[in-house]
Amino acid sequence: MKLFENKKGIVMGVANERSIAWGIAKFLQEQGAELVLSYQPGPLEDRVRKLAESIGCENVFPCDGACDDSMVKFFNKSQDVLKTFDFMVNGMAYANKEALKGEYSATTREDFKQALDISCYSFTKSVALARKHMVNRGSCLALTYYGAEKWMPHYNVMGVAKAALEASVKYLAADLGPGGVRVNAISAGPIRTLASSGIGDFRYILDWCARNAPLGKNVTQEDVAKAAAFLLSDLGEGVTGEIMHVDAGYNIVGMKRPDAEDIILK
Repeated sequence: MKLFENKKGIVMGVANERSIAWGIAKFLQEQGAELVLSYQPGPLEDRVRKLAESIGCENVFPCDGACDDSMVKFFNKSQDVLKTFDFMVNGMAYANKEALKGEYSATTREDFKQALDISCYSFTKSVALARKHMVNRGSCLALTYYGAEKWMPHYNVMGVAKAALEASVKYLAADLGPGGVRVNAISAGPIRTLASSGIGDFRYILDWCARNAPLGKNVTQEDVAKAAAFLLSDLGEGVTGEIMHVDAGYNIVGMKRPDAEDIILK
């Protein structure tokens, strides 16, 4: 029997084939899950629908993480299809690319609000909507990054948003625990995604982490997907309010500010 046989749930925030959310969705489907996927309204639709078709998923709906009405409509459509949810994954995050340059102190009020709204509050709202349809317990999962805990180059307001997200995970876990719903997050190591492409010197970060992590490599989509499957399945039924690091151990040695002579971009 597959790990997610007879399990149903939502994966939000798929952008392309490199998305961590897509890696999770693909693995869950392979393990027997029935899925609903979301995408940001706009040019991503065709790409996400093609990915969904590749795994036989017909349930693909738009969801704007900055709009309550859009989120409510998405969850209503998902409920019409699935009836009840066993899990929910929210991989939505966004910050203005310009806000990831220069000093964090230069962040504008508008860029700050936008980053916190989409990268943090959208998870709080999605949990509130998902819990209504989790009748047989359930598990919710957010995606975060080590920049929430330590200064990371070129991460700026997104690091602040992820720190707020990690705090939200703990408070949501306390809210939903009595009802049997677990809330956790995965802090993945650096992976080439659409989002990471906007981070300056990202190739340097990948190179540094691979050379310094105890496992001597960078993590992959599949590494993260397997950890997600643990937290979302009955195997993780004793785990809630946790930030699980899936990063080949690079958080043990941390990051440092890159000096000019350290940066090797090929």
